[in-house]
Amino acid sequence: MTETTLPTTQVSFARSGASTTSDEYGMREMQARAFKRRGEKYLLIKSPPASGKSRALMFIALDKLHNQGVKKALIIVPERSIGGSFGNTALSNHGFFTDFTVNPRWNLCDAPESSTIRLVGEFLESPDQTLICTHATFRFAFEKYGVEAFDDCLIAIDEFHHVSMSDDNVLGRHLADLIARDRTHVVAMTGSYFRGDAVPVLSPADEEKFRTVVYTYYEQLNGYEHLKSLSLGYFFYTGNYLTDLSEVLDSTRKTILHIPNVNARESTKQKIKEVEAIMDMLGTWKHKDPETGFHIIETEDGRTLRVADLVEDERDREKVMLSLKDPRANSDKGWVDIIIALGMAKEGFDWIWCEHALTVGYRSSLTEIVQIIGRATRDAPGKTHASFTNLIAKPDTSDEAVTDAINDTLKAIAASLLMEQVLIPNMKQTFRSSNQESGPLEGFDYGPGGYETGKSNVGLSKDGSEIHVETIGLKEPTTEEGRRVCDEDIRELVAAVLQDKPTVEHGLFNENAIPEETTVMRTMSIVKQRYPNLPEEDQEAARQRVVAKMNILEIAKRGQAALGGDETELKANTALVEGIRKFATDVRALDVDLIDSINPFQSAFSILSKNMDEKTLRQLQGIISAKKVQIPYDEARTLAKRALEFQTERGRAPSITSNDNWERKMAEGVAAFARHVAKNTP
Repeated sequence: MTETTLPTTQVSFARSGASTTSDEYGMREMQARAFKRRGEKYLLIKSPPASGKSRALMFIALDKLHNQGVKKALIIVPERSIGGSFGNTALSNHGFFTDFTVNPRWNLCDAPESSTIRLVGEFLESPDQTLICTHATFRFAFEKYGVEAFDDCLIAIDEFHHVSMSDDNVLGRHLADLIARDRTHVVAMTGSYFRGDAVPVLSPADEEKFRTVVYTYYEQLNGYEHLKSLSLGYFFYTGNYLTDLSEVLDSTRKTILHIPNVNARESTKQKIKEVEAIMDMLGTWKHKDPETGFHIIETEDGRTLRVADLVEDERDREKVMLSLKDPRANSDKGWVDIIIALGMAKEGFDWIWCEHALTVGYRSSLTEIVQIIGRATRDAPGKTHASFTNLIAKPDTSDEAVTDAINDTLKAIAASLLMEQVLIPNMKQTFRSSNQESGPLEGFDYGPGGYETGKSNVGLSKDGSEIHVETIGLKEPTTEEGRRVCDEDIRELVAAVLQDKPTVEHGLFNENAIPEETTVMRTMSIVKQRYPNLPEEDQEAARQRVVAKMNILEIAKRGQAALGGDETELKANTALVEGIRKFATDVRALDVDLIDSINPFQSAFSILSKNMDEKTLRQLQGIISAKKVQIPYDEARTLAKRALEFQTERGRAPSITSNDNWERKMAEGVAAFARHVAKNTP
C-alpha cells in the first residue's frame, strides 16, 4: 500500500481511576458533578461516550420525580436501539435512595411503531412516571397532544446534538415551544460537544436559560484504570480501498470497521460484496453461528475469528444486533472479534473490548467521527491502547470529482485538529498586564523555577487535567453570559471554526494567507454568528480564547522543536507544557497579538506538504486561490475597526503599501468599507 499520512495525534493518560470510581451513592465523577446541578430547570450535560450519562440522567430524573414536584419523566433517544440503555437499574444497592424502574409497557422503543404515539397519550393519563421513546415518536406526540400536555414533566433528550434551531428541525422547534411556555423541566445530554453541521442547537436567548455541566474527554480518559493511550491516524489510498485495506486492518485487534456509505465516492456501490471481500481478506469462511448470527472465519495462522456483519439484510442483522447487546459481549472478551458496519455501531453502542475504530471514507460530519472514535475509548481490563484510523481516497486533481476530494481532505485535517483540541487538558487562561499581576494557582506545578512574577508562566495541575497559561492582553468578559461562553463554550466555537470550510481552505491552501485573517477576521465572524447578542467586548474575549486554544498546540510544537522533540507528536502532558514553556521563554511573553499572528493550520499544512506530491499540492492551492472574493461588508467593517485601534495605538493609519501583511490587510479593509458605505448611501 502506498500510504500517505495526514496529521496524526497521540496522547497518553495517567490511569488515575478517578472517572471509574464511585462515591457513597454509587455515582462516578461525572454523575456526581451532574447531580449537584439537579435543581436546575434547564440542564445541559456535555460528556463523552462511556462517561455514564444514562445513569446520571436516572439519578437526576428520580430526584425531580420524588423531590422537585415533577410528575412524569419522558426520556427521548434518537434510535430504538439506544432505549436499552435506560432499563431497570438497582441504584439503591449502591447507596442511592431508590431504584430506576420503567414499566415495560412504557418502553416504546420495544413497541410496534404504529402504536407509539397513542401509547404516549395513554402514559400521560396513567399513574406511571417514566417513559422511553424515540425522537420521532416524541415529535409526532407533541404535534398531536400539544405543548400543554407536557406541563410539569421532565423531558430528557439523549444525543442532544441531533436537535437544532434550523427551520427544518422539528424537534428543535418543539423544544423552543417548551422553553417558551416554561412549564417543563429539560435535561439535554450529548457526547459530542457540538453539532457536526455547525448549526446552533439553541437560540442565544434559550441557551442562556440552560446551566451546563461539562466533563471533558481528557478528564474521562485520564481517569480510566486500564486505557493508557489513544492514537488517531488519517491515511490516503489510491485505487480501490479494498486493495489497500489489509494494510490497516489488523485481525489480532478487536475492531469496528465502518465501510463507506453507498453514495460515497469510496464505495464500490456493492456493499454486500464489499463485506464478502473483507471476510475473504481475514481468512477462510467456515460457517455462521446459529445462535449469534456471527460469521466464523479461520485465519491463515489458525485463529478463529467471530465476525459480526451489520451490513447484511435486515432479518439477519436483527439477530446480530441482539447478540451484540447480549451481556456476554462485554463480559466475555472472545464473544466477538470484528464488527463490520455501515450506519450502525456508532451512537449508543457499547463494546468495551474495541481497540480499533477503522473508518473508510467520510460520513456527514465531525460529530459522527467523534462518535465513532468513542466506540474505541471504553475502558476494559488488559486494554492499554486504542486507535482510530480513517482511510480516505487521495485527492486527484485530474479527477472530475476534485471538489469532493478536497472536501474529504479538509474534513480529515479538521477532524485531526479538533481531536487534538479535545484530547488535551483544560486550559485556564489568566489576563496579565504591566499594571496588574496575577499569581500562581494552588495545586499547579510551574516548573523547576516555580512561578515567576512579571514573566510568562505555564503550570500543570497535579492530576494533569488542567494547564494554567498566562496571556498578556487577554480581554475579560463583562457579562454573566460572556463569562459562561468563555468558560463553557470554547470547544464548540473551536469546532465551528474547524467546520467552516472557507476558513480551513484559507488557512491551509492560500499561499499568501495572513494568520490574522483566520485568527481575527474569520474567527470573530463565527463568534458573532453564534452569539449575536453578546456585547462586542465579550465577543472579543471569546474570540481570543478560541484562537489561544487553537494555537496553544502550535506554540507547544514550536517549543518542542526547540527542545529537540518531534514537532508532530505531543505524547504526554509534560511534553505539551514544556513546549509552551520553552516558546514562552524564548519570546519573553505570551500575548494576544503574538497568538493572533500564528496560523493554527501551520503544522497541519507542514505535514500535508511533506506527504503529498508537490504537483497535487500546488493544484489544490490553485483551486482554492481561484475562489478569492472581494471583502464582504461585515469583514470590511471589522477590518476598519481594527484599523482604528491600530491608528490609536500607533498615531497613524495602516498603510496600503506596508511590508506587514496584516497592516496592509487592514488598509484594504478600510478602503473596502468605504466602498460599501458609498454604495449604500443614497
